[in-house]
Amino acid sequence: MKQSKQPIEKNQTYEMYIDDIGAQGEGIGRIDGFTVFVEGALPTERVRILIVKVKKNFGYGKLLEVLTPSKDRVVPKCPVAHQCGGCQLQHLSYAAQLAWKTKKVKDHFCRIGGFADIVVSDALGMEEPWHYRNKAQFPVGGTIQAPQIGFYAKRSHRIINTPHCMLQHAINETILAVIRNFLTEFEISLYDETIHRGLVRHIMTRIGKKTGEIMVCIVINGKRLPHSDILVERLRQIAGVVSIVLNQNTENTNVILGKQTETLWGKSAIVDDIGEISFLISPLSFYQVNPTQTQVLYQTALDFADLQGTETVFDLYCGIGTMSLFFAQKAKQVYGVEIVPEAIADAKQNAQHNHIENVTFMVGAAEKIIPEFYAQTKQKADVVVVDPPRKGCDVKLLDTIAAMQPKKVVYVSCDSATLARDLAYLCPFGFTIQQVQVLDMFPQTVHTETVCLLSKT
Repeated sequence: MKQSKQPIEKNQTYEMYIDDIGAQGEGIGRIDGFTVFVEGALPTERVRILIVKVKKNFGYGKLLEVLTPSKDRVVPKCPVAHQCGGCQLQHLSYAAQLAWKTKKVKDHFCRIGGFADIVVSDALGMEEPWHYRNKAQFPVGGTIQAPQIGFYAKRSHRIINTPHCMLQHAINETILAVIRNFLTEFEISLYDETIHRGLVRHIMTRIGKKTGEIMVCIVINGKRLPHSDILVERLRQIAGVVSIVLNQNTENTNVILGKQTETLWGKSAIVDDIGEISFLISPLSFYQVNPTQTQVLYQTALDFADLQGTETVFDLYCGIGTMSLFFAQKAKQVYGVEIVPEAIADAKQNAQHNHIENVTFMVGAAEKIIPEFYAQTKQKADVVVVDPPRKGCDVKLLDTIAAMQPKKVVYVSCDSATLARDLAYLCPFGFTIQQVQVLDMFPQTVHTETVCLLSKT
């Protein structure tokens, strides 16, 4: 059978109407019923585009002109927002960003989970949705005479030189200026990932929101940084810097940090607070990047659990123990489970640092550890907390949660699509969705955080 001709052709211009936003922030519209994705376009806009790629069932267009702008369109604050891959929604007003994120979660619950009648609470946003990140990872490249330090361009590893970022702490500008001058002055070679040569790969900073403590981490493709004593002396002059570390990553990989870290000066970890809990944060520690919204997130999860002080809580993706310790303030006993040994070591250290004794941390896959632990102790869970990576929970873990028969499950998710999928799997085991709260942990981006409460029926 002869295939029907598509209504669009590559390298041709068209006018079209945009009626939705895609998962990566691109505008979505149709030309004669054929779906076209247009980066930078917004719903309700009439646009003129150039078709740059045509697939079997959809195409991609380049935005040439906005003929009828949306009432929600704004001018991005960052001059390189269009080129940089860090922000996808700076051209959309913040109120409209929150509305879209709420709608996205509702759509996922309905389309993927089959939950058509679930109430999803409006996204909780920030009063000031800028300069909120406490961690920055800047790739380094270019030439000795003209170092490129910034962020990767969209869908590439081409570095966009970014001396100023609207999402990062302003102190990073001072730190990067010192490092740029140092690299040029001493002709330090810069990493080229295409040939796996050059020394300096990344600059990472971590900043304590409450404490003001700053860590500077230089990631190198080698074992030593020439003239590092001079760089240390210069960085020490920046107010707040208390830790300067060198991380060795000699692998041909896209993973930023290697396994070996050396403290060049100061402390090996900085300290920051979430509520009443202090956390030690090393270069390799996982720690939420938006401390302001993290407290809102954890408080929402704690409110959903509604602990009375008699409960046993299992935190099945506990990381460095941030949520475990938060729950330990209200629970009788908390058990944290994490597959990464280094994270559990940090979690134990954080519990000791805060003099919290009603928490026990275990290393291993939860779907393996928990059944063995239950067989030995017969310890059941009143509340199970899960905060999995973007891919969601393993089926074996969901089966384990069902077998534990907790009264409540608090599911924290950074991907509402996999959240909806996992809830559709869990609910037939006798769970009912009680509350769903959307939070904006990452303003100006497409990423969305969701907290969901399930109860046993």
